Amino acid sequence: MFTYLKEDWQTYEGNPWRQGWWVMCVYRFGQWRYRIPWPWLRKPFSFLYKLLQAICQMATGVELPCETRIGRRLRIEHFGGIIVSGDAVIGDDVVLRQGVTIGLKRAGQRGAPRIGHRVDIGAGAKLLGPIHIGDDAIIGANAVVTRDVPPGALAVGIPARIVRRTASPS
Repeated sequence: MFTYLKEDWQTYEGNPWRQGWWVMCVYRFGQWRYRIPWPWLRKPFSFLYKLLQAICQMATGVELPCETRIGRRLRIEHFGGIIVSGDAVIGDDVVLRQGVTIGLKRAGQRGAPRIGHRVDIGAGAKLLGPIHIGDDAIIGANAVVTRDVPPGALAVGIPARIVRRTASPS
């Protein structure tokens, strides 16, 4: 937990007033509590996590449950109105901006997006359903993505379409 928190601290440039930092601290704490092997000891930490998550969600407008699988150095660039499904998978070095939704396509239907590494997601973008966003992709502001996006692609529009593709920097 502390290794990830140190990376998150560096991601947010050591600024404790960045709301993304608060969200990541609560997320990492929520993940850590699952490692406590004794249920009687885990319960108070679970209660504390749920309390901190509710406070953080009200203060920042970011819903990021600890069930979401997140890679390293997730950057919440602009907070507010961000909702991430607990089924989602997010890779390393991903950037989220305000108003982003990463979730299920329909209620009661399983399957959330899998986002690759170094993906930049613009303000107001919606990524819905069991889709895969390739590494180094860019999702434009207000795009509604319901299909896979190849690596290095730029997706814009409603519904999202691929505007240009570049070679993935490897």
